[in-house]
Amino acid sequence: MTTDVYSQFFSARCVFNGVERRASLVALTADSEPGNIKYTASATFFPHNDETDFAISYDAYVSTTVYEGKGRRSKKRETEILENFRETIDTISRQIDASIDWTSPLREARRG
Repeated sequence: MTTDVYSQFFSARCVFNGVERRASLVALTADSEPGNIKYTASATFFPHNDETDFAISYDAYVSTTVYEGKGRRSKKRETEILENFRETIDTISRQIDASIDWTSPLREARRG
């Protein structure tokens, strides 16, 4: 089962495949199988041509596994992962020369 633990849209900067990207959707996702859990931090960057444009293009996408092991979802573990979430996203975003403006959210955070 896959669950979005956290997701939110932010202003961002990135040029990928010759297209300027002005926004990012960041997410922490939990994938659980019986007895195992995996958490993935990800960011996708998209054009965001106006305030209503949230058409996600998944070609400018980065992700990393932040935890994988035996067990199940844990609020404590998720809180710990989210404490370092922005640093994690900033690190993987550098792979495609992208940056997120954490002070400019475009929508409220969603938690699941």
